[in-house]
Amino acid sequence: MPATSSSDHVRSRSSTIWAWAPDNPQGINTTATAYDNTLSPRFHVNNLVLGKAFEGKNACKFARSIGTIMFNPMGLGTHKLRAYCPRSGCALAQANAFHKRTRLTPSTSPKFRSIVGSTVLSTMTKFTSCLLLIATVCTMVVAVAPQQAHAQDPEFSQFYSNPLLLNPAFAGTARGPRVVMSHRNQWPAMSGAFVTQAVSYDQHFSSIQGGLGLTVMHDQAGQNTLNTTRITGMYSYQQAITRKLSLRAALEASYFQKALDWSNLTFGDMIDPRRGFIYETADTPRGETVKKVDFGAGLLAFTDKFYIGAAATHLNEPNESLVVGVSRLPMKFTGHAGAKLPLQRSVRGVEAWISPNVLYRVQGEFQQLNLGCYVSKGPLVGGIWHRGFFSEDTRDALIVLMGVETGMMRFGYSYDITISDLTPATGGAHELSLSMKFASPQRSKFRSVSCPTF
Repeated sequence: MPATSSSDHVRSRSSTIWAWAPDNPQGINTTATAYDNTLSPRFHVNNLVLGKAFEGKNACKFARSIGTIMFNPMGLGTHKLRAYCPRSGCALAQANAFHKRTRLTPSTSPKFRSIVGSTVLSTMTKFTSCLLLIATVCTMVVAVAPQQAHAQDPEFSQFYSNPLLLNPAFAGTARGPRVVMSHRNQWPAMSGAFVTQAVSYDQHFSSIQGGLGLTVMHDQAGQNTLNTTRITGMYSYQQAITRKLSLRAALEASYFQKALDWSNLTFGDMIDPRRGFIYETADTPRGETVKKVDFGAGLLAFTDKFYIGAAATHLNEPNESLVVGVSRLPMKFTGHAGAKLPLQRSVRGVEAWISPNVLYRVQGEFQQLNLGCYVSKGPLVGGIWHRGFFSEDTRDALIVLMGVETGMMRFGYSYDITISDLTPATGGAHELSLSMKFASPQRSKFRSVSCPTF
């Protein structure tokens, strides 16, 4: 737990903190309350609330590891935002902590260090220059990212079904126009689940030696309490480095709107100690919507069998505070690599293949490692991923995937099996994807990326 600075203290006239969680028979206390009458530092405020709201043998462990993450300088109102544990990689936003008439001051965290090592595959000796370029850019991006985690981007488990959400350099990498639709329901067993939908379109254009892409994503959190809509446009430029190696570089610009439904929030002055929620709050709704733009970039190097890429989003770290103060969206870095290797060939082409993959993400203090593999036989695709690190405190979920590829259509379903200590309460996550790849309207010597469909 990092040391608490003086700026981390809560300044308020009323220091009563109320904490509760959705009604759930799996050990989550629905009436837990915590009191702070000493204007204590952030450590006490957040850790005590989470320790009370999440019961069971691991409550204290969760509280210690999540303490600096639940801090969010939204000012008046609620801290009901997606929050992640930096050690376990699991989300703990279902304990809704509210503070009455409180203004929080942003913390000042030191820059955090990251070492980005380049992995040189023995069969890819011509990849060295691109690996060095990507590693240099990634190191610079991660080195300057601040260690504050006020919010977290929504994420999908079918990483390659909607590749524009993974890396803008994938824009225009299919041989023809591509349309993808994705739907994810995270933690359906808990009140206030996260529901996310996304639609994307991308196409290669020989006239601009690259591709254009557009994505629209909507994320709903906390029973329609917090809604975020994001529209992103991107351009990806492709350059052949050698006869077998190509490099793509991309830029993206996004406009997003985040809205808070004040009527769904509950405050401490609404609670009667004996009869529960019976009063109207004295707090006045304010600052319910924020509209911002942000920017990102990506790199992708690939051959006919291997691919490696890096992306950085929220480069300008926009302030997304919904009330007062500053709450910046932390820069997110993504690194990914994989291979698509044939297992069986016929006169019709590749009949079966295997694709091992690795994906690493960091956003503020949150880090996530994903390791997985796909196997395909004919039109059927199966896959399994491990999300999180491998110690007991940092493991998160197993992702099981099944997909069908037929003609121009691709359909996939995946389920996240929670393996962290939140297993009984979450209900995992269901995800569906549907993509359509159309024939290219023009002939070209364009080199497409050979990567998994899901």
